[in-house]
Amino acid sequence: MLPVNQTQLDQIRADCHALVRSRARLSAGAAVIPVPGMDMVADVMVFSELLENISARFGLSHTQIGQLDPATRKYVMLAAGRLGSELIGKLVTKQLAKLLLAKVGTKLLGKTLVRFVPLAGQAVAATISYRVVARLGNNHIEDCYRVAQGYLTQDGALAAQQP
Repeated sequence: MLPVNQTQLDQIRADCHALVRSRARLSAGAAVIPVPGMDMVADVMVFSELLENISARFGLSHTQIGQLDPATRKYVMLAAGRLGSELIGKLVTKQLAKLLLAKVGTKLLGKTLVRFVPLAGQAVAATISYRVVARLGNNHIEDCYRVAQGYLTQDGALAAQQP
């Protein structure tokens, strides 16, 4: 369900930022494990779950948008399109998460290579992993926040126009 007021929207945003920090730490922890490919599998799993969770908290998951009335659904999808969001209202699959992580691929490739330098390499890989997941997660939060805030503003304007 979409947030009903600005206070609720701000609280959802704060909760999501805490969630992103938590999941980014999990991703960083997986980067320390010296098993080839384990970090990428963990990143994709963590990231796909994270995106779906953020969208759902804002009331903007694929399922939730499908349940909105047609006018609200149209507004939300248009607002997401204006932001250029590839995630709002979409079913977040592991393939979509892989594509998004591939956008920052040079950093992830560097993370994979640097991991094989004992100790220091693993610390650098963990840092890169944390930053990538945190950056993409926080960007998604801000996209969801802007769409939900636009809906609140638009919804309030519509309610004020009604007799």
